[in-house]
Amino acid sequence: MNVANETVAGHGPHGEHGRHGPTHKQYITGFALAIILTAIPFALVIGHVVSDVLLVIAVCAAAQIIVHVVYFLHLDRSEEQRWNRMALLYVVIMVGIVLGGSLWIMYNLNHNMMPGVMHYKVWK
Repeated sequence: MNVANETVAGHGPHGEHGRHGPTHKQYITGFALAIILTAIPFALVIGHVVSDVLLVIAVCAAAQIIVHVVYFLHLDRSEEQRWNRMALLYVVIMVGIVLGGSLWIMYNLNHNMMPGVMHYKVWK
C-alpha cells in the first residue's frame, strides 16, 4: 500500500483514527502544573520553610522538565515516538556529560589552585 492509499484508509500520518492532536485542556493542564512547580520553590525559599532548599528546587525542576516534555512536546510511549525518545535520551546524556565534566573540572581547578596561597600573595 502506498502513502496515498494509507492516508485514504486512515493509516497514514495525517489520517490516523482516534488521534486528533493535543487539546486546549492538555495545554491548560500543562501550564497549570508548570506554574505550580515554579511557585512551590519560590514559596518555600521566601518563607524559609525547608532547610534543604537545593533539593526542593532540583526535584521541582526535574518534575517541570517531565511536564514540559509530556504536555508541550507531546512525547509519549507510543511506537511513533520511538525516534523522538531516542533523540531526547541522546540529548540528556550529552548534557549530563558536558555539565558533569564541567563541574568536575571546576572542582579540581578550585582544589588544585591553592586559594589560600593566592590570597596571601594578592594582599601582601
